Amino acid sequence: MSDERRLEVLRAIVQDYVATSEPVGSKALLERHQLGVSAATIRNDMAALEDAGLISAPHTSAGRVPTDVGYRIFVDRLSQVRPLSATQRRAIETFLRQSVDLDDIVERTARLLATLTNQAAVMQYPSLRRSRVRHIEFVPVAEGRLSLVVILDSGRIEQRLVSVASADDERLVQTLRARVNEVSGTRLLTEAAAAMTELGAEFEPGQRADVDTIVATIAAVFAEDREERVVLAGTANLARAGLRDDAGLSVSRVLEALEEHVVLMRLISTRDDDPTHEVTVRIGAENDFAGLESTSLVTTAYGSDAVATLGVLGPTRMDYPQTMANVRAVARYVSELLEQ
Repeated sequence: MSDERRLEVLRAIVQDYVATSEPVGSKALLERHQLGVSAATIRNDMAALEDAGLISAPHTSAGRVPTDVGYRIFVDRLSQVRPLSATQRRAIETFLRQSVDLDDIVERTARLLATLTNQAAVMQYPSLRRSRVRHIEFVPVAEGRLSLVVILDSGRIEQRLVSVASADDERLVQTLRARVNEVSGTRLLTEAAAAMTELGAEFEPGQRADVDTIVATIAAVFAEDREERVVLAGTANLARAGLRDDAGLSVSRVLEALEEHVVLMRLISTRDDDPTHEVTVRIGAENDFAGLESTSLVTTAYGSDAVATLGVLGPTRMDYPQTMANVRAVARYVSELLEQ
């Protein structure tokens, strides 16, 4: 029973500290929470939590604040992700559905997450390596020229022009379009490229050179090794949060770290691969990047095949249940939007 009560005391300390940003004392706990025990018992429980490294006393304050380990216990065992209200869900859906293309979806999503959570939001563009082929279209644009339009399940659209003598052969173009989509549809890009390599052999000798040229152009799109892109929004929220690390350094160290593209890519790409964990939370020192030791990162994958990651970065003193709910909800809406 004492262990259960101490966990309830820890929960109360985390909730109060997040709400007030002030160290929490035993008197405040008794006034704000129905813990059903005496002040002396609360003080004993707080001493036990401090001995266990779950709370600490900042400087000479009589109150206590959660440690990274305390936040971890709270997130793993004590927090309950609060569902969004119907109004919040409609607002998210309406805002995202106004997007006109993939770039707009990514930009809107990052801004929306920053607004909803009052944190810095980060969103990774859908990865080509994890994308699958949705459809490939051939569009004649001029005599002897075709526009090849590759549509991926991540929402990305790639377009290439190819010059082939048979571009005006409507029957050949229709047949090749059907076969390309038949062998590549729903496959990962590497699998789709491999499946198309023998298509030329299905056509008449006089057509094979053009078929091979078209197939090679599509395969080249699949094989492109592009630099992954990340969008960051809401960094001003970090300054307003009064973010400081144990050394008393200001938010500038965090902003300097986030300016490094490599750090940002590694930060957003590193997530829990356990499929049972919808949302990954990394707290304080769990962020293995210089300058981010005083922050927490809440991320999740989005897309039908977990093609990329989105999330928010903020001080360890954040509303974890609400932040996790917002990140999860936004990821689901983005996934549905891309699928459509």
